[in-house]
Amino acid sequence: MRRVTTLASALVAGALVLTACGGSSGGASTTPKGSTSSSPKSSLKVGMAYDIGGRGDQSFNDAAAAGLDKATADLGITSKEAEATNGEADSAKEERLRVLAQAGYNPVIAVGFAYSAAVAKVAKEMPDTHFAIIDDEAAVGDNITNLVFAEEQGSFLVGAAAALKTKKDNIGFIGGVDVPLIHKFEAGYEAGAKAVTPNIKIQVKYLTQPPDFSGFGDPAKGQTAAAGMYDAGADIVYAAAGGSGAGVFKAAAAAKGLAIGVDSDQYKTADPAVQSVILTSMLKRVDVAVYDYIKNATTGNYASGTVRYDLSKDGVGYATSGGQVDDIASKLDDFKQKIISGEITVPTK
Repeated sequence: MRRVTTLASALVAGALVLTACGGSSGGASTTPKGSTSSSPKSSLKVGMAYDIGGRGDQSFNDAAAAGLDKATADLGITSKEAEATNGEADSAKEERLRVLAQAGYNPVIAVGFAYSAAVAKVAKEMPDTHFAIIDDEAAVGDNITNLVFAEEQGSFLVGAAAALKTKKDNIGFIGGVDVPLIHKFEAGYEAGAKAVTPNIKIQVKYLTQPPDFSGFGDPAKGQTAAAGMYDAGADIVYAAAGGSGAGVFKAAAAAKGLAIGVDSDQYKTADPAVQSVILTSMLKRVDVAVYDYIKNATTGNYASGTVRYDLSKDGVGYATSGGQVDDIASKLDDFKQKIISGEITVPTK
């Protein structure tokens, strides 16, 4: 069942001697980078396979890393990390997961829907290892937990914020890659904006088309796309584009416009030179999902299937850092309660 080839054995051995994880330069596609707790309270060994950008993307991957770091500090688990590289094949993702599992890391957490096929395949090969995947419900199995979010609900709130704050009734949306997951962000953002101003203009641009997923890690493309929107009259742009959002912030600063971050509270992690342009961020509590999953795993509690984080669970929301939405917070919270109660149903397409 657990076939270990000469190559895989060598990779596992290499993985075991690596030291603490580093930045997001995009290392080897299959070799995990690791971090270990100095005085673990738990025997649990957790493997984390990041999407493109890895630690340091100030967005999606960093949110997952925050959950892992909290689990390390609070629960004393041991962890090892690896990240994807631009343009890699599914076989590279599969090998990354195998290397972690064969090295004794159980559970293994895959960060991002791009791991869907790899998780489905490797989990079937290794039924004694537990896997979790973030942002995907297609990979199913008795040893797979799907951690997903109501991105459309959080995006509705920041769309409403954009409509309440725009001075031009012209706003923008930039998606990293043109895939169904990011369509949820767009759909919610547009619905929220139109709930405030029905005739508002919303410019839309996707940076790349699958199978090119570089749109989640290309700040230059994000900056160019956003600059075009500001030139075309937008004064606020929401970037659901992972690491590419850093370029959107630069474009906003150059255009004296505003931008909306995603996944993490990006006001807290952005370059101080662009903090002032970040109106808010759509919070997607990947950190909470990762921490909850690991905490449950320390007691042997592995629930297979879908676990969904929505507004009712504080799984999504909006950031208030910087104070630029303080004056509209009551209106946004009113929308939030209407979504939770079911008075407002947010579209996903």
